[in-house]
Formats: sequence, structure tokens, C-alpha cells
Amino acid sequence: QVQLVESGGGLVQAGGSLRLSCAASGRTFSTYAMGWFRQAPGKEREFVAAVSWSGRVTSYADSVKGRFTISRDNAKNTVYLQMNSLKPEDTAVYHCAADSRGVTVRTIDYWGQGTQVTVSS
Repeated sequence: QVQLVESGGGLVQAGGSLRLSCAASGRTFSTYAMGWFRQAPGKEREFVAAVSWSGRVTSYADSVKGRFTISRDNAKNTVYLQMNSLKPEDTAVYHCAADSRGVTVRTIDYWGQGTQVTVSS
């Protein structure tokens, strides 16, 4: 029904920036809340950011507030994560997620395959 494909990850030095993209298939994309999670080696997956179906409501983990910005373009079936002032502790595989309830990413219906972000000191 919905497939998610992330891109934009890579290697960056501390203090640098990256923009992740998540391209979604399916005609119902605009009704889903979208979000980003990340998982570092040896750690459990953690919430990063979410945006409602309309784009009007966003939420962020405390660790990324003021540095990361989530946005979406429903006409392009794409959600973005702009990451600024990157720190080594941001290193992880970043996964895109979709929730059909439309408000936040509490119950995940679909996951992307992930894109690697590595921040060097």
C-alpha cells in the first residue's frame, strides 16, 4: 500500500549539515503522519521527529531540538529531515516511518529501509 525509500545519508564532519529525504509511493500519502527514527550500533531505535498529515504539527526529540527540522511536500509524496550542527552522537541509521492515524508516529504502519548517517569528530 505504501513504500518508503530514504536517501541523503552520508559522512559529514561535526558541525556540518545533511538533508534526508523519504520518497513514498501510494495515493494516500497525504493522509499519513510521517516521522524519522534512528538506531545506532548496539542501541535501540529511538524517535527523532514527526510531522502530521497536514504538515501543521511537528514534534522532536529533545536531543535534536533546534538543530533538526522535519517537513513534507505532499505534492511530491516526500518528507524531509534537515539536520544542522551535527554531532558524533547523531551517527545512526535513520529510518522513515508512516502512521495512517495521521497525527503522529505512535503506531507505525510502514518503515523505510534506512539510510546511514555518520558524523566524524
